[in-house]
Amino acid sequence: GSTTITRTPTRRLPTPPAGGDTHTVSIMAGKAKSSTSGGGGGLTEAKFAIAVSGIFFAFSYFAVLQEDVYRKSYGGERFKATFLVLVVERGVNTLAGLLGVLLFGGSGVKVPVTEILSSGVSQMLAMAASNEALRYVSFATQVLGKSCKMVPVMVGGIAAGRKFPTSQYVQVMVITLGVVIFNFGAKKGGAGEDSAYGLTLIGLSLVMDFATSMSQDRVKAATKRANPGVERAKTSMFESMLWTNASGTLIALALALATGHLTDGVAFCTKNPEVTRAIGLYAVASVVGQLFIYFTITEFDPLVLSTVTTTRKIFSTVYSVLRSPGNSLSGVQWSGCGVVFAMLGWEVLEKYLHSRGAAKTRMKLARADNKKA
Repeated sequence: GSTTITRTPTRRLPTPPAGGDTHTVSIMAGKAKSSTSGGGGGLTEAKFAIAVSGIFFAFSYFAVLQEDVYRKSYGGERFKATFLVLVVERGVNTLAGLLGVLLFGGSGVKVPVTEILSSGVSQMLAMAASNEALRYVSFATQVLGKSCKMVPVMVGGIAAGRKFPTSQYVQVMVITLGVVIFNFGAKKGGAGEDSAYGLTLIGLSLVMDFATSMSQDRVKAATKRANPGVERAKTSMFESMLWTNASGTLIALALALATGHLTDGVAFCTKNPEVTRAIGLYAVASVVGQLFIYFTITEFDPLVLSTVTTTRKIFSTVYSVLRSPGNSLSGVQWSGCGVVFAMLGWEVLEKYLHSRGAAKTRMKLARADNKKA
């Protein structure tokens, strides 16, 4: 008996991808629109350039602002009100979702609000843990740690009786090894001096990512149950954006009040207006990045998104080191980074090869149908 809401069907928009984290977003299942639709190669190339540039620069800027909020010193102090930042970031995303629903309408299906709200809570907690971790670990450590997302997912899958391809087991083991190399290669006084508490927070964020992926499976199942007569029933991108971020905003607000982050954070921002600006831009970059992700999913093959987000992680890590001498890495740590990013590249390559194989299969089936006709 979950709460449901029915919207008048108008323009159909895609369901957003899973995830929450520092907007390291998982890929939507299903078939993307053909990249040649909409007329002309020139238009397609322009769309591609816009999509790639939007994701790359929005989330690269997002990463820079994340460091400015949590790692930069203001008047000898660092900003500590993590939940206040999440109230702002989730709140802005909620408003964007609401505006999208009002402008484009809903999906026309019954929305499993209760399940989506639950997913939003775990997403917010995952982001809270990874943001808070930045106060105790370097940005490079946070990025590499979050690259281990598939570890809890695989552990949970194995516990549930699922089987994974051998390549995925290898990827998990090698990525974990790369993170271990990175942390053991730390040089004193550099970015590698990460506290056990910060690493624990990254672990907690990974657990919340796993909880989010499980809850999103429940959202899909609940949507199907609520719409038995609708084939491939899906909520629209803006509906999911609205309800997911609404629950995150409410829980973040409650935690901000309970922990004193609201009053302390407002006082700190009043004293240091530069932080207020960074938080505001951080929230805007989050919304812009999300919208470009949805645009990419709609117009191109999901592989494009995977490639862009992986490349962006590498760029953000390198840029973080270059822009701040205090974030310098040892040779061993660079080796650890290389191992992790090589495995992420392998994951992208596997998806590319899989998509090519699927395309060839579809072509063979189409030819067979034509011969029969």
